[in-house]
Amino acid sequence: MDFIDLFAGLGGFHYAAESLGHRCVFACEKDKVLRELYAVNHSVSPAIVHGDIKESKSEVPPHDLLLAGFPCQSFSKSGKQLGFRDEGRGDLLFDILDILSSHRPRYFVFENVGNFPRHNGGRTWNAILYELIELGYSVRYTRPNKANGSGLLSPHKFGF
Repeated sequence: MDFIDLFAGLGGFHYAAESLGHRCVFACEKDKVLRELYAVNHSVSPAIVHGDIKESKSEVPPHDLLLAGFPCQSFSKSGKQLGFRDEGRGDLLFDILDILSSHRPRYFVFENVGNFPRHNGGRTWNAILYELIELGYSVRYTRPNKANGSGLLSPHKFGF
């Protein structure tokens, strides 16, 4: 499958998708140094690694899989928890929804912090879930269990 890697950082999602035989056709990362490292680390053309998604959304090509590790500060217990009101971070979810709406990839994977489903009394997650269902997607997700840590996928559980 062709995939796009939004808010790519160094490319953790890229490693996983590529190891399964998929091909990156677009990536975005706002930080210039991380963009350059991403291109080198994954041997992709710098031409497919873009900056701010708000400026490059129109350049997103057709794809089968959307991967998004959107910024967590807006929803994290350690952040200000401004949610959607946090311009340039919390509102990036709406850019993801725009891409899902216009390109209709078969699959998507979102990654974020454990507090995301509980942010704003669960209203943030419920709003996103509603939008995804309205777009016609069937959504599977895990809710973290604070008591035993289940539902959280953490690198240490996979040997990293």
